[in-house]
Amino acid sequence: MTKTKGILLIVCSAFCFAFMNLFVRLSGDIPSVQKSFFRNFVALIFAVVMLKKDKKPIKADNAKLDKTEWLAMIVRATAGTLGILCNFYAVDHLILSDASILNKMSPFFAIIFSMIILKESLSGFQIGAVIIAFLGALLVIKPSFSNDNLLASSLGMLGGIGAGLAYTAVRYLGTHGVNGSLIVAFFSGFSCAVTLPFLLFNYHSMSVLQFTYLLLAGLAAAGGQFSITAAYSYAPAKEISVYDYSQIIFAAVLGFIFFGDQPDILSLVGYLIIITVAIANFKYSRSKK
Repeated sequence: MTKTKGILLIVCSAFCFAFMNLFVRLSGDIPSVQKSFFRNFVALIFAVVMLKKDKKPIKADNAKLDKTEWLAMIVRATAGTLGILCNFYAVDHLILSDASILNKMSPFFAIIFSMIILKESLSGFQIGAVIIAFLGALLVIKPSFSNDNLLASSLGMLGGIGAGLAYTAVRYLGTHGVNGSLIVAFFSGFSCAVTLPFLLFNYHSMSVLQFTYLLLAGLAAAGGQFSITAAYSYAPAKEISVYDYSQIIFAAVLGFIFFGDQPDILSLVGYLIIITVAIANFKYSRSKK
């Protein structure tokens, strides 16, 4: 039952994040840092409201956060902010499905970080899965000097690394009973504080429509953050992360409808490799359990 809740929540998160990317793209030619600020500001408001409404303790055992848990909060916020900035840049310069699949390398990196940080076991099969998934990502990135989108693709991958580290920290905090709303609020506040100086000195004026799109992106992001924070507290990454790839389907459909996006053959092969490996790794984890 706990695992089922994790699966439903992670699919809900994928749906929300697909719409977040759509609204970010629709908001037009605005710096990624500015988009990030408004996205996180809306999420911060929701998180604070949830904290006051639920009146739950910051930890399930009513204890205060220790030094290790505060460190995990900082790691989650720093890596998450990096992941968002890189992902938004990729969303603005790549088709939605390409940007999404690169960001969805995060579960593989979450598995690696879980082994390093959380001391969760990692088999030879899983190591091979991570390597093959990386090769699939290279087909999407297409690393060559003739690729005009190489920077955006590389940053998209970096965003996936940041997200993987962030979700590992979320997993750690969730297993220690830290309030999910507090995790989201701290991350959102941290991101706003980091991006605010840029906003003050290099603000780009926005139309009412652009501002509305960013508010919608923030709402979708809040839904995605709360869902994925809860999902990884119900089950480990290696058991439910495969369902996060439903975002690729949502992104491909939305990208085609709104922008006429059509990935090339290399990207499609890369998608197939990454998703196939993710499914194989998921089945392997279940069989071992």
